[in-house]
Amino acid sequence: MSQRDPILIIGGGGKTGSRVNSLLQARGFPTRPVSRSTTPSFDWTRPEGWTAALDGVSAAYVTFQPDLAVDGATEAIAELSRLAREKGLKRIVLLSGRGEPGAQRAEAVLQSSGVEWTIVRASWFDQNFSEGYLIDGILAGEVALPAGPVPEPFIDIDDIADVVTAALSEDGHANRLYEVTGPRLLTFAEAVNEIARVVGRPIRYRQVTPEESIGSMRGAAPDDVIDLLHELFTVVLDGRNSKVMHGVEEALGRPARDFSDYVRKTAATGIWRI
Repeated sequence: MSQRDPILIIGGGGKTGSRVNSLLQARGFPTRPVSRSTTPSFDWTRPEGWTAALDGVSAAYVTFQPDLAVDGATEAIAELSRLAREKGLKRIVLLSGRGEPGAQRAEAVLQSSGVEWTIVRASWFDQNFSEGYLIDGILAGEVALPAGPVPEPFIDIDDIADVVTAALSEDGHANRLYEVTGPRLLTFAEAVNEIARVVGRPIRYRQVTPEESIGSMRGAAPDDVIDLLHELFTVVLDGRNSKVMHGVEEALGRPARDFSDYVRKTAATGIWRI
């Protein structure tokens, strides 16, 4: 790909977008990270502004907010793909969700758009415990979620960013779907216990009902985010994703980072210290 035109990063200030932006710049690629607060801006609810964001870019990394599983996501990806084709983008890399039928519908419209694509499917992030909605529970000494003993192969966001960066800056990733996971399965309770052992203080995991979980989040998070989390915990977290996949190794030629590596590295920053 040409290094003359910038690479668009939709959600450039997000968990994965900010990392991809830094990695691409370190490789010498100009970037255009966009969000609702940038110039040009990008707002998924205002498609009239998308053309300006797409002007003059060579490729795009796309993260949809709040999630590709929500109503309207497929139509939005279809329109963005159409505009990208008109603008002559060489490739779109889409962050998608494992086990989410709505996300797979959005993938399909991108795959049929005529634009070269790479899809990176991921599920629960390691960093949700340190950069997301679970950090408050870690600091308080109790994580309460409507999740039972269903194991998940938690994925390190740094691995996602490495895969996305490779897909945007190297050959060999065109029209590939990478299903990325960590190298082993953990329940939420086991993940919390690993963190507790490393930080050296008690952190309890408590399973609650979906109704309790929703009630505790009301007023602290937007309704659409709460509804999404409810669906992920009550529908997607049913064992359908309880399988280790090898997308990281397929894309990068190395194994995925283990959850224990993430815990040690994150604990050393002091972010879980009270």
